Amino acid sequence: MNFSVLLSVYKNDDAVAFQTALASISTLQTVKPSEIVLVVDGPVPEAVDKVISGVTSESPDLYKIVRFEQNQGLGIALQKGLEVVTNDIVMRMDSDDVAESTRFEKQLSFMETHPDVALCGGQIEEFMDDESHVVGKRTVPCTNEGIYQYANLRCPFNHMTVAFRRSKVLEAGNYQPWYWNEDYYLWIRMMMDGCQFANLPDTLVHVRVGKDMYARRGGMRYFKSEAKLQQYMWRHGLTSFPRFAFNVIVRLCVQVLIPNRLRSFLYQKLFRR
Repeated sequence: MNFSVLLSVYKNDDAVAFQTALASISTLQTVKPSEIVLVVDGPVPEAVDKVISGVTSESPDLYKIVRFEQNQGLGIALQKGLEVVTNDIVMRMDSDDVAESTRFEKQLSFMETHPDVALCGGQIEEFMDDESHVVGKRTVPCTNEGIYQYANLRCPFNHMTVAFRRSKVLEAGNYQPWYWNEDYYLWIRMMMDGCQFANLPDTLVHVRVGKDMYARRGGMRYFKSEAKLQQYMWRHGLTSFPRFAFNVIVRLCVQVLIPNRLRSFLYQKLFRR
């Protein structure tokens, strides 16, 4: 079965990490994609452009490049990228992470044997500097029922691990801009369409994190984005008012009222393994 990979790169991405990510989804995979759609979201450093030129010269039939003159944000980048994808099975990937060599093989096999599943993700390990320096693991539920229940509290997928059916994503309205939550917003709309979901128990992607990761998951703008999304879920009947109120209060405390150092501690101890 042919499938595509969709990813975006922008000005803050590191060229070495980007090249490692591209290798992990192409030459190092046990089952290789027939198409990689790469969205260049605005101007990027010369070193990143050299990586793009190198891989497109080596594999001109594999890469499809979409370029924006100005940065549009991840929601628009993935939206436009998905519009030019030619296969129905699409694997998402981030530009600085490292995919397990058997990731595509496992997900493709699952999607082929579960035609009712619209989206299948997996687990991640977070590392700093080197893949051997694991600092956390984010686990998400594997069953459709568990995923729907977990979505009432937090995002039930690790975005960089998902494989989905393009047709189902387009039926739900494609990716849309939503600060830091483009993926969660899409999953909610797919749930409203009654889509079936799954997560594999395997670690599929090693996620590169920095010391400022938890600081970036705080602040008033981040909180307002998440609170608005929780309100959207409540108003569309995906969660109860008590759950909505609880979720907003917890997010206010964690994302706004406590210092970055304590937020980092809470994320590592409560939200990671």
